[in-house]
Amino acid sequence: MHLVRLLSVLSLLALTLAQPARALTLLRDPDIEYALKQLAAPVLKAAGLSPSRMSILVIDDRNLNAFVVDRDNIFIHSGLLLKMQTPQMLQSVIAHEAAHIANGHLVRRPINIRNARTAAGLGMALAAAAGAISGNAQAAAGAAIGINSTATRLFFAHTRAEESSADNAAVRYMVRAGLDPSGAAEVMDIFRGQEALSAARQDPYARTHPLSADRYRMVKRMADAHGNKVKPSNNDLYWFARAKGKLSAFKRSPKWTIARAGESGFKDVGYMREAVAWHRRSNLKKSLKAMDRAIAMRPNDAYYHELRGQILMENRQFAAATAAYARAVNAAPNHPLILGSYGRALVAQGQINKALQVLEKARARDGRDGRVMRDLAVAYAKSGNKGMASIVTAERYALQGRMQDAGLHAKRASDLLPRGSAGWQRAQDVLSAAKAASKRK
Repeated sequence: MHLVRLLSVLSLLALTLAQPARALTLLRDPDIEYALKQLAAPVLKAAGLSPSRMSILVIDDRNLNAFVVDRDNIFIHSGLLLKMQTPQMLQSVIAHEAAHIANGHLVRRPINIRNARTAAGLGMALAAAAGAISGNAQAAAGAAIGINSTATRLFFAHTRAEESSADNAAVRYMVRAGLDPSGAAEVMDIFRGQEALSAARQDPYARTHPLSADRYRMVKRMADAHGNKVKPSNNDLYWFARAKGKLSAFKRSPKWTIARAGESGFKDVGYMREAVAWHRRSNLKKSLKAMDRAIAMRPNDAYYHELRGQILMENRQFAAATAAYARAVNAAPNHPLILGSYGRALVAQGQINKALQVLEKARARDGRDGRVMRDLAVAYAKSGNKGMASIVTAERYALQGRMQDAGLHAKRASDLLPRGSAGWQRAQDVLSAAKAASKRK
């Protein structure tokens, strides 16, 4: 699990609540993201959306909120995920956000962010042109931007009419997917009474998703009308326990986690949580013992091997970490986050040529991970290719909106790389974006 600092632009909350701009932080973890995909798949299919195309990403924020900014990504705050008590509650949140996409709310009610001064949009286009990201990596940083210099990413706050429409659609999706729609009412119950509070005291979800007592009663009535309660499947219960259990193990105190490690009812999840807690207490022996117990129950689980690699890596056991990550890659050969971690371990071990291959593959599959770009630049520098190290660094800064720094590194890359080469062309693109950004100041 690691954090990725997002581009500092006007966030959704800054736009709708007139709060200062702030950076958002993506919490990237292959296990949690996979678990959320498993939970989201049935409701996304019911909404007519592609589960394979869409990502469910976690914002590292204790506040309760969820939102969408494009058709390919749903963002959920870590605080909201931890607040959910059942798989159905979390699935109803995903169903609601999916409804905003399926119902065309992103198209009909945009509000331009005129001063989102960043070349992230340009950077995404540059990276795409260079083969650096896949077609669905369109939310460069959760706070996101458009696909070229003239199209900045659009944010909005939903109207009451849109919320009502999304409520209706979300309940239908839940029923169509064979899930208990009462989860939607249970989520709304968390926010009851928010409309009576001042804006400063309301949860972000209540401010971006207008609430009312009437909305709650309508959703409750719709959910109750479907009669028999549907129990969550074992699959949903398991992946909900994995996602929430791992997140809480990293966010709560180790003492709290160890005392509640087995509460999910899944032994391997309990061992995994213990491993994280002992790791955070710097007890490598106990952490690995718990992790090995989890792996013994699921020997082909790529995400458990990845976590074992992380624990070893952060304890500077580079050879053992590389071996653990290699096992994770064998189980999930195309997962960008796992590939990125494996590449990082290879760099630490000095296997630079192999690291370059692995990190380039990781970047090609997901261009949102700034750590991969940083590690890729380090690997190019260690290989003696300072020109490629500079262009990768320039593109990383461009995606972060740090255009002055991007321009400096792009100029260095332009001077070092053969004129007309692919890397040189990428440098020219970043230089053009940096010049355009400086003129807008």
